[in-house]
Amino acid sequence: MSEASLEGFRADLRAWLEENCPPQMRDGLMTEEGICWGGKDWVFTSAAQRDWLERCAAKGYTVPTWPVEYGGAGLSRDQEKIFHQEMARINARSPLQSFGIWMLGPALLHFGTHEQKLHYLPPIARGEVRWCQGYSEPGAGSDLANVQTKGEDRGDYWLVNGQKIWTSYADKADWIFALVRTDREAPKHKGISFLLIDMAQDGVETRPIKMISGISPFCETFFTDATVPKDQIVGEVNRGWDVAKYLLTHEREMISGGAAGLTGTGRALGAVLSETMEELDATLRADAMRCEIDTLAIGLTLERYKDQAEAGQGAGDASAMLKYMGTELNKRRHELLMTAGGSDALEWDGPLGNRAGDWLRTKANSIEGGTSEVMLSIVSRRVLGLPG
Repeated sequence: MSEASLEGFRADLRAWLEENCPPQMRDGLMTEEGICWGGKDWVFTSAAQRDWLERCAAKGYTVPTWPVEYGGAGLSRDQEKIFHQEMARINARSPLQSFGIWMLGPALLHFGTHEQKLHYLPPIARGEVRWCQGYSEPGAGSDLANVQTKGEDRGDYWLVNGQKIWTSYADKADWIFALVRTDREAPKHKGISFLLIDMAQDGVETRPIKMISGISPFCETFFTDATVPKDQIVGEVNRGWDVAKYLLTHEREMISGGAAGLTGTGRALGAVLSETMEELDATLRADAMRCEIDTLAIGLTLERYKDQAEAGQGAGDASAMLKYMGTELNKRRHELLMTAGGSDALEWDGPLGNRAGDWLRTKANSIEGGTSEVMLSIVSRRVLGLPG
């Protein structure tokens, strides 16, 4: 698009946001209390949260780059940049967060049939269906291809039995996208299929796993003779590893993108620290500035990879580098918040909120989405080409 067309788009978007974004949604709040996850059982925290989701979904702004026919706005890469700039200008909350948006959606757009895209993507874009991820198992964490959850061919459906673990928010999800072994005789990377499973059916059970932070976003998920119709497979039978690898790059970019954001309060780290301590000591101030600079750096790096993806070059194995960087950056940020808070930060429900719980939660960052050790191994072997 020409520069004039882009500026026209910016002006129209700015006017729309000013008219449609409720004042209550302009605090940038991205803590658990401020996020809208959507789903069949989602309870809106306010009328403003509901209105903001509905207005954005009607314009395709929950998934701005998805094609219009699948619930998106069909924005180009340049328009997407403007969209995020204008959202940041008014400190608007994201209208919808979703594993369906971050992970399943890109996989369906790449591997799904037209019928699957029409069926599954618009409800994701409208926040009507909430998805979770069924990858890891007790014996298949870092060695993900070792999944043993099995699917037996019963003619027009798969009969699924097995267990998944660390399935984030599975107790609140409507559907799960899962890696299932459908050929036990094939090499472990070749006998896996990527199935979409309705969690409301008999034979699917979830149990929350309580973490050290006191909250339970993670669950165990059990399948006991769960049925999956044959049209609920993405990609080819026994070629689900291709879909899994593609989705993993988007998951890692999503995790690194979260670390490239703010503190969860809608404001930069330095501003939050300044409120906590009347006068920051020189060491803490220097650490905060390094963290802010690194936040800007990873944000720009993500933008570069998005530009490359637009040109047909995805992040690929470099997504492991982004995930590792994002993990370490988020942990550093919360270490600084704890240091600045002193003894007040140790309270679970004190004047600084649940800063201790948030800090403890970051310890899972170096495990979820691939452990830091595995990410470094991928970077060393596949990005840098170092010997094994």
